[in-house]
Amino acid sequence: MATPEDLKYTKDHEWVRITGDKAYVGITDHAQKQLGDVVFVELPEAGAKFDAGQPFGSLESVKAVSEVYMPLSGTVSEPNAALNDDPELVNTDPYGEGWMVAITLSDRRQLAGLLSAAQYEDYIRQEAD
Repeated sequence: MATPEDLKYTKDHEWVRITGDKAYVGITDHAQKQLGDVVFVELPEAGAKFDAGQPFGSLESVKAVSEVYMPLSGTVSEPNAALNDDPELVNTDPYGEGWMVAITLSDRRQLAGLLSAAQYEDYIRQEAD
């Protein structure tokens, strides 16, 4: 399982990459494997505001439809438009081209509540037991 060290993670299986004043959000490799082949992605429009923990979109796979939760409070600055035409990017490149939204953070202190790569891997192992 791929778990990049430079990202932060949630127990809902989202990841966060901080780049300047933006945070990119996507689902983890573990989550995409659980979902199976993603066939449709629903994302919010730029300007939409979310609190941490709120659902901000959904992923439809051949198995199910799953909500995706905002890991940090903020305003969507950019949804990943490439997912409209290529939703399978969530499966093939979950930590790269398969990102879902970029947000402008409203409270950087919330980053302290996210998991490191090692903590996330421990969480997945505990979940499997």
